[in-house]
Amino acid sequence: MSRKTMIVIGAGLGGLSTGCYAQMNGYDSRIFEMHEIPGGCCTAWDRGDFWFDCCISWLLGSGPGNEMHQIWLELGALQGKEIRHFDVFNIVRGRDGREVHFYSDPDRLEAHLLEISPADAKLIRDFCNGLRKFRKALAVYPFLKPVGIMGTLERIRMLAGFLPYFNVVRKSISTLMTDYSARFEEPLLREAFNYVLYEKHANFPVLPIYFQLASHANLSAGVPEGGSLGLAKSIEERYRRLGGEVTYNAKVQRILVEDDTAVGVLLDDGTEHYADIVVSAADGPTTMTKFLDDKYLTDEYRKLYTETIHEPGMVFPGYVCLFLALDRPVPDGDPCTTYLLTEEEARDLVGIKHPSINVQFRSTHYPELSPEGTTIVYMTYFADIAPWREVDEGPEQVTRVRAGEKLHTLPVRHGKQYYAAKRRARLALMDILEKRHPGITASVVARDVSTPLTQVRYTGNYNGTVLGWQPFVDSGETLEELVKKYGPGLPGLRNFYQSGVWATTGGLIRAATAGRQVMQFICKDDNKEFDAHVDDHGPPPTHRVIAVRPQHERTPRNLVSLAGGGAS
Repeated sequence: MSRKTMIVIGAGLGGLSTGCYAQMNGYDSRIFEMHEIPGGCCTAWDRGDFWFDCCISWLLGSGPGNEMHQIWLELGALQGKEIRHFDVFNIVRGRDGREVHFYSDPDRLEAHLLEISPADAKLIRDFCNGLRKFRKALAVYPFLKPVGIMGTLERIRMLAGFLPYFNVVRKSISTLMTDYSARFEEPLLREAFNYVLYEKHANFPVLPIYFQLASHANLSAGVPEGGSLGLAKSIEERYRRLGGEVTYNAKVQRILVEDDTAVGVLLDDGTEHYADIVVSAADGPTTMTKFLDDKYLTDEYRKLYTETIHEPGMVFPGYVCLFLALDRPVPDGDPCTTYLLTEEEARDLVGIKHPSINVQFRSTHYPELSPEGTTIVYMTYFADIAPWREVDEGPEQVTRVRAGEKLHTLPVRHGKQYYAAKRRARLALMDILEKRHPGITASVVARDVSTPLTQVRYTGNYNGTVLGWQPFVDSGETLEELVKKYGPGLPGLRNFYQSGVWATTGGLIRAATAGRQVMQFICKDDNKEFDAHVDDHGPPPTHRVIAVRPQHERTPRNLVSLAGGGAS
């Protein structure tokens, strides 16, 4: 019998993407989402007149010249929006106050790094030459079709496209950044190169750093007008225009299975909903161990979800985030800076994995998310969830009725110790910010702190991760092999597929790509030709480049002089 109907669990970007491509290919789909809004981890929330955006600092594929961009246009994510690009990807500031500006343009980056350390000239030129090659290599990176269903000729063409870049790809994927950076003679560069991507990714080779910087240099890693929630809502609108249906406040309890065939879902209100296909774009461990009761885990999948997942570094950690809304602009606030911390500064940052924080003056990215003349500061650090669970006294999720409607993501009572830990982390972060920008805390009119447990409450993600499996380690590599071997389903279970970040390895473009690719597997299984087309509902996106002046070129100013007084 031909399959016509589909249920998708989760309205994050993976679920929304799956739904869009399902509708494009003639399937009648419905998405069930436990939250009241779309986006999952790609979200924002309001505090009065301010919107606190906690996701997109750069969006891979936001500009043309690569297959990633086509996916966003097919999903209607960018149409009619301004994409903002900064000439600096990130600034890393050492404990001595010196700064490394990681310009994505390789010529400018090379000149800047040579200024800092002429003694490292050979290694600096080697890195920048690799970046130059990667800018060209992005055009041949495959995103539109999964390798697992490529024909022989398609694979040959794909591999042939990489031949001019074979050496730089081989070298950069086989060398850890921690090892590469250790070759620098200059101590600042030796440490700073580990923080190009804002936080330290100890298991990352050089390749992902090249990939992000090259995309940024090609104006394909900017930020979209409207921010993270705006992006998610644009894709949701595309899905609805295609005829899809989203049901919010609908928490899935179990995937219904009959005769080793997925037939629907059971919601927590007791209702059952049936479809020919079930796709889970929800949390991977929850899907495997709760929705399916561990019943369809092969030895390989069982090891992945019961052993490998618990090993250090197999899953991206969660974040602690502090948002501060200021009632005035900050003239010397950079869009994005990673500060390397002393042990004393990091002491009260509960769960911190590496002694660093990332500080973004978010209003430079998204001026439309706060009133004119104001500023939003966004401070983050990678954090283990364990220290937060140690002080937690309440449930991690709770379902309550509000105004006659059952809601699943409402605040929970974590207890005094948890809130004391949040306060300690907040005060420590504000103290660090005050030292770098004297007088700034006197301007705070609203604030909010989120922890990995906040992420669990909103999305149900394992240990509060926002990206799922780590690439370049056993977990991510095992997953890729299993998808090549079995596709995005589970052996022995018919009509079930997985999408989103748990079907791939992290990142928004990966989640969106997973939705496209899972539908290609479904169409193949149904002997249908896959179809996808660009959304013509709005005009193409426009692009604007914003220059970031080096610190020494600025007029010395701070908020003390602006406020006419000292910090409180």
